[in-house]
Amino acid sequence: WHPITSATIARAYRELLNEAAGDTSDLPEFVQWQGHDFSMRGHSSVESSYVSGAAHLLSFTGTDTIPALDFLEQYYNADVTKEVIGGSVPATEHSVMCLGGLDSEVDTYRRLICDVYPKGIVSIVSDTWDYWQVLNVTLRELRGEIMARDGKVVIRPDSGDPVKIICGDEKAATGSLEALGTIEVLWGIFGGTVNSKGYRQLDSHIGVIYGDSITLDRCAAILQGLRERGFASTNIVFGIGSYTYQHVTRDTFGFAMKATAGIINGQRINIFKDPKTDDGIKRSAKGLLRVNSDLTLSQEVSEEEERTGLLETVFLNGTLMREVSIADVRRCLAAEVTT
Repeated sequence: WHPITSATIARAYRELLNEAAGDTSDLPEFVQWQGHDFSMRGHSSVESSYVSGAAHLLSFTGTDTIPALDFLEQYYNADVTKEVIGGSVPATEHSVMCLGGLDSEVDTYRRLICDVYPKGIVSIVSDTWDYWQVLNVTLRELRGEIMARDGKVVIRPDSGDPVKIICGDEKAATGSLEALGTIEVLWGIFGGTVNSKGYRQLDSHIGVIYGDSITLDRCAAILQGLRERGFASTNIVFGIGSYTYQHVTRDTFGFAMKATAGIINGQRINIFKDPKTDDGIKRSAKGLLRVNSDLTLSQEVSEEEERTGLLETVFLNGTLMREVSIADVRRCLAAEVTT
C-alpha cells in the first residue's frame, strides 16, 4: 500500500505543478525537478524510504532518497548509467552553518559559494539564526560573487509558515521583509526577467527550495500566492518530505487486498465479505473480476470475460510473469498526467 499511496500523491503534486507552470512559466522542463524527495530520514525504516522514494521517482527526478535508485535498478530494470533516474545537488544542513559561527556567517556563505562549490548548484539552509538578515544583509553583500558564479545558489528557509515565508505576510508591517516574502526580497536584490506570460522569473543565479512541512495544500497555496504577486511558479522547488510521504496509512486511499474466489476439489467458489456491523466500506468484491476500459469493475464474471479485461497476471505460483521497467511506467504516467 505504501508505494502505491506515495505514487498517487506524487502524481497529484506533478499535476499541480504542471498546471501552475503552464499558466505562469516558460520553463515546463523545470517541473521534472521541482518536486524533490526529502523524506528518507523521516521514514520508519530504510525499506519504507526506498519503496516510497521509488514511487516518487515515477513523477519526478529530484531526490535525496538515494537507495530508491538501487531499488529501481534491482526490481524495475533501471540503469543509472543510461538514463536519468534521479539526482540531487550539494546541500548544507544546520550543523555545517553552526560550525562557522554566528559572527562569521557571511564568511561561511562566501566559503561555500566561492571555495567549496565555485560552480554548479549549491543549496544552503539559511534560517539557522536570522533568516531575513541572511536575505537582506548576507546575500546583498555577496551579490557580486553570486552573480559571477557559473551556477545557482539555492536558499533554503526551513521554519515558519511556508506560505508566508515564501509569498509574504499581509499582517506584517508594510514594506517589511516579512510582508514582502522571500521571492519578492530576492527579486529586489537579484532581479530577473518577465516571461512571455507576463510573470516574473528570478535571475538564474539564485533560487529557493522549501522543504519543511510541505503538503499538497501548502504547495497549492504557495503557487497561488506567487501567481497573485506576479511570479512564475518555477521560482521555487518543493522538498517533499515525511510530512507528505510518512503521514499516511493503508486507509489514506482505502487500500485493501482481498481474495474473491477459491477452488475446493476442482470447484470454484465465489467469496466475499459484507459485515452487517459495517456501513458498506468493508464490503469486498466477489468472484472473478473484470476491470473494464473505463476503469469500472464487473464482478462474478466468467473466465473468458476475466481474460478480456485490463487485469494482467503479474505473479503466478511465485513466478514473475510480467516485467515492467520504470521507463515503461513513466511513459504511461506521462501520457495520463495533465500537462
